[in-house]
Amino acid sequence: MEILTPHDLKDKFQDPWVAPYHKILTMVDGDMVEIVEFHPCISGSQWMIYQYQRSSDIVLKAKRDGNRHTFLVKVGRSDLSLKPSLHAAGIEEVSVEGDEVKVTHAGLAGAGVGAAMCRGMAEGVKRVELRNVGGGSKVGRAAVVTPRLQKVVIGIDDTDTKDEGATWTLAHNIGAKLTKYGYQYLDHITVQLYPHNPNKTQNCVAIALVFAVKQDEKDKLVKEVVRLLKEDTLSNETAIAVIQGIQIPEELRSYAGAAKKSMITVEEAEKVAESVGVELVEVTGSQGKIGALAALGVYNDIEEAAKVYY
Repeated sequence: MEILTPHDLKDKFQDPWVAPYHKILTMVDGDMVEIVEFHPCISGSQWMIYQYQRSSDIVLKAKRDGNRHTFLVKVGRSDLSLKPSLHAAGIEEVSVEGDEVKVTHAGLAGAGVGAAMCRGMAEGVKRVELRNVGGGSKVGRAAVVTPRLQKVVIGIDDTDTKDEGATWTLAHNIGAKLTKYGYQYLDHITVQLYPHNPNKTQNCVAIALVFAVKQDEKDKLVKEVVRLLKEDTLSNETAIAVIQGIQIPEELRSYAGAAKKSMITVEEAEKVAESVGVELVEVTGSQGKIGALAALGVYNDIEEAAKVYY
């Protein structure tokens, strides 16, 4: 076994058979790990999503959005039986050791090259434990070691007025600004709420911002979001909701469904938040708690998030 850093790999493998991944992040929640990879290709990388779901029983879900791959996996080992075309690549093992996550990839031919050199050169990778280089008819196998991060999702609502502003743009600009402070801003989801709400400004949407942060950075992140909202919000009813971890409680999903189809009170939102362990923060007022909390319930289902119920 050879242990190499991304810099070592770039020095050692400079040939046309290596296409480095852009970035890899790993978020841990108990025995669940969410892996986010930014692939060098776009639609062609769907092949990897398909193969990983077929080959590894520790891969629970896999999806592609542009060149971003998201794998939900469980800690443990999968006995891969690699076969050309049919089961050409997969995740062999996932372990969490202290503040590191180790994901062992294996693959045939080009998938083996991806397992080792291509992933190993990505931003976010600490080192690669290279077992087999791969390529051609050979199996490639490598453990990619990344920092242990946690997932934090922040719901935001009520930042505009009937005459000016837009919550989705302000939320995105806050997320983009926070990347300059070192936070990993992963996603922005617009969540359609009850369209017949008489208190709405115009389109009646809330926003969920998704971040990957170090284990001790969650509170600091929340304070920064509140500070930035206070600087620019136009509303006296701005609030946020904060959840950490990968799983969404079923009660929160149900609440989000109700908020998309009917009127909800602040008191109802507060009761659900307390029940599921979500932090609610009044930035300038309390009304925004309703939509901010709802955004957390459907942030990982973008089609449902966008859907309008009449």
